[in-house]
Amino acid sequence: MGTFTIILIILILIVIAYGVRIINQYERGVVFRLGKVQSNVKEPGLRLIIPIIDQMRKVPLRIITLPIESQQIITQDNVSISVSAVAYYQVQDPIKSIVEIENVISAVYQIAQTTVRNIVGQSSLDSVLGETTAINEKIKTILEVSTEKWGIFVSTVELKDIQLPESMQRAMSKQAEAEREKRAKIIAAEGEQLSAAKLGEAADIIAAHPIALQLRNLQVLSDIAVEKNSTIIFPSQFMDTMSRVQEFMGNEKK
Repeated sequence: MGTFTIILIILILIVIAYGVRIINQYERGVVFRLGKVQSNVKEPGLRLIIPIIDQMRKVPLRIITLPIESQQIITQDNVSISVSAVAYYQVQDPIKSIVEIENVISAVYQIAQTTVRNIVGQSSLDSVLGETTAINEKIKTILEVSTEKWGIFVSTVELKDIQLPESMQRAMSKQAEAEREKRAKIIAAEGEQLSAAKLGEAADIIAAHPIALQLRNLQVLSDIAVEKNSTIIFPSQFMDTMSRVQEFMGNEKK
């Protein structure tokens, strides 16, 4: 084998080596041939390209977590709050993500940050705190439309942290305390109402049966005696009570 043949074989091996590409399972390969993108996206595995003529860029298809830093936003009712969020997206069209936009990660971040500021700014503070799910859905819908032309699919957007001014926190704490006091007073008033109704029923029963009041007095005396008090005060009606009880018992024996 001549020297030329050996050199030719070495050159062929070098060319093959430079033309071999390995694509991971979570990636796709986009090939540019003489600067023109090829429509066939390279699938995972061992792939060959033409050295010098072809250039291949690998595009990851895994879901990317994009934290959106906290930013000051003025709500619709003129309350300044700090809001941070997080978005989850992935590339669905590798060719669009390279051809249509220069830096897709930066672009998604900027549009997500702007959209969060706009949607929160159009909502009142109560809506931001109480209707977070609806706001997340609005942001996600806008991002889906904006990033579709870049081959991006936004799966989830969540408001992660909402910080209120200290003055607003104190005001909300006072409001919650006042609400709890209101409920406590209403419950106490309802209890008094029920108690008054039961006392009225008891008074009607005692009025119909006078002996019941005297028996109640005896029960009170019994309760006092249980407490081992050294002094027991007898009501003035005690003797009358005893006579009524004796009369009642006599009538029962007849």
